Amino acid sequence: MTAAESTAPKNSGAQPTQTSKHTGLLIGALVVSAMVMILNETILSVALPSIMADFNVGADLAQWLTTGFMLTMAVVIPTTGFLMQRFSTRTLFLAALTFFTLGTVVGALAPTFGVLLLARVVQAIGTAMIMPLLMTVALTVVAPERRGVMMGIISVVISVAPAIGPTISGIILSSFTWHWLFWMMVPISLICLVVGGLVIRNVAEPRPAPFDVASVILSALAFGGLVYALSSISAMLAGGSLIPLAALIVGLLALAAFVYRQIVLQRSDRALLSMNPFRSRTFTLSVITVVGAFGTMLGTVTVLPIYLQQTLHLSAMTTGMMMLPGGLVQAALSPAIGRLYDRVGPRPLAIPGTVLMLAAQIALFLGLNETTSIGYIIVVHVVFSVGMALVMTSLMTASLASLPMKEYGHGSAILNTLQQLGGAAGTAGFIAAMTLGGTVAPAFVVGICAVSVALIAALFIRPAARS
Repeated sequence: MTAAESTAPKNSGAQPTQTSKHTGLLIGALVVSAMVMILNETILSVALPSIMADFNVGADLAQWLTTGFMLTMAVVIPTTGFLMQRFSTRTLFLAALTFFTLGTVVGALAPTFGVLLLARVVQAIGTAMIMPLLMTVALTVVAPERRGVMMGIISVVISVAPAIGPTISGIILSSFTWHWLFWMMVPISLICLVVGGLVIRNVAEPRPAPFDVASVILSALAFGGLVYALSSISAMLAGGSLIPLAALIVGLLALAAFVYRQIVLQRSDRALLSMNPFRSRTFTLSVITVVGAFGTMLGTVTVLPIYLQQTLHLSAMTTGMMMLPGGLVQAALSPAIGRLYDRVGPRPLAIPGTVLMLAAQIALFLGLNETTSIGYIIVVHVVFSVGMALVMTSLMTASLASLPMKEYGHGSAILNTLQQLGGAAGTAGFIAAMTLGGTVAPAFVVGICAVSVALIAALFIRPAARS
């Protein structure tokens, strides 16, 4: 029996009074809400040229619509462990959807670039709150023997939504302006807000939790500085400002101070983000693998469209449609892989998954040139997506299920924070390698290295103990 299973309460809080139907409604409301919100992480990527033209800004400024979103996520997520202790599930859900809906409306109406950037920050605040909340609630209300299936569904939200963002964006932009990337989200988020407000109940009792201001400041400097530095590394390598290097140094120093402070504070149960989850070998190795995989995925979906449009001279619409099969395959497989996880555990899934991802990165490195066929790219991307489904579903489940229930909130906050860092690092590494190398092939060397690290970590994950 895993630590999480052995500590799962049989009759506590709101959990025992929830029927299967209510549990389904609760998880459904959270999953749909999170899907809509995470989709926004990449949906503006194809629209940046139109936004640049409308507001007369350059690419260096426009990219902050994506960088700012990730930066805000990285700053807010580490506080969610505290928030989930201090506030009720329903309160946090309503706050997250309110922030996101407000940001979406402001984005659709934005008269200036500054207002649009502010709207993205407000959207990201809500998104940062919803993901750890979804994971924690799922692990709390879902029976241990069905956690794999549930995390399979959640992995669709986390990894598929960003992957299909450019596809959806390309389809919408073929007929409408970029404003409709925001307007289409408004009715969906309002429905989620209303339905969620009706069905979501608390899954744990809030309790007074200390709020350490110094930890929040260190967290913002650490994770904000690192995401900014990683997202701006291409400009620095091209001979631009040294500010990203300064941000990297500040971020690393602040991270060291933050971790040390949390270790000290957790002795008296006052940590903003407890480091205790890292005592679990399964959690630590699973997080390393997931972060490597997620960074490679975001890097791949960032550079492939650039290659398709600039080297093969395909349209944004065609590019988006070529990325769709991989996303659909991953979405279709993830729940089934979750069911398989419930039977066999993480290793038989994670190891083949990383091998498939590595093979796909090698195929992209060796096979992309001016005459590569569309079919080759689609097939390789589908293989990569199958590997992602195997890795994300199995190891997100294994990482959090290896923790005692009281650490779910902190564990999910750590996992989501490091995913944002991995995403920023993967995107920056792929773009920098492509820029310095002059072709797309060097970008996939970064992917090969990242997935190789993920594969090594996956090899040492212990088989899941069965109850």
